[in-house]
Amino acid sequence: MWRVSRALISKDLSLLFLRGSGLVQALLLGLLLIFVFSLSSGPGNPVSPQAAAAIFWVSSLFCQVLIFNQLYALEESHGQRMALLLLPVLPQTIWLAKALAGFLLLLTAQICFLPACLIFLGQIIKAPWISALCGLFLVDIGISALGSLLGAVAQGQAARESLLSILLFPLLTPLLLAGISLHTASFGGSASDLEQWLMLASAFDAIFVSVSFVLFAFIYTGDES
Repeated sequence: MWRVSRALISKDLSLLFLRGSGLVQALLLGLLLIFVFSLSSGPGNPVSPQAAAAIFWVSSLFCQVLIFNQLYALEESHGQRMALLLLPVLPQTIWLAKALAGFLLLLTAQICFLPACLIFLGQIIKAPWISALCGLFLVDIGISALGSLLGAVAQGQAARESLLSILLFPLLTPLLLAGISLHTASFGGSASDLEQWLMLASAFDAIFVSVSFVLFAFIYTGDES
């Protein structure tokens, strides 16, 4: 499973980076959201740490939706889904490969989003940045696991794709609250119970990674069975 996953990850990343438009569209959307929200405060008035953390995660979430739609569209646009299903591995291998590829792409985008938040939103990174970094990875894991599942659900007609992507937002509410609280503290705002937020993010990941792993085979192979 891991050998096939690495091959699929390499294939997906190569195609997206070679096309150029794959990650660029997601990056531009996230940076545009950060810039637009920065206009809500007057000149010389920095955005509050909590608002900055919320803007960072909203931008990451919209970026993630575009990333996973494009990752699954690589096969859908040419009718190559059957080729993936014929691989001599569990269908969940496809979910794992797409989730890991999306995780790497999301981290790449967030490396650009963070300096944009510092510049446009007037933020300064303070302690506890270690908790914020751990929270970043935990939240991204949950976002990628669900994104890979709903990316498979959303493929098809354009209207179906756009509507089903919205399902991701309410499901990720607890995880986004954890990420916002942890990054509020790292931007210098007041936030308490950081350990509990980390535990919440870990529990969310454990539950939804398991659920996504089980459900993916029924969702992705349903149209081809």
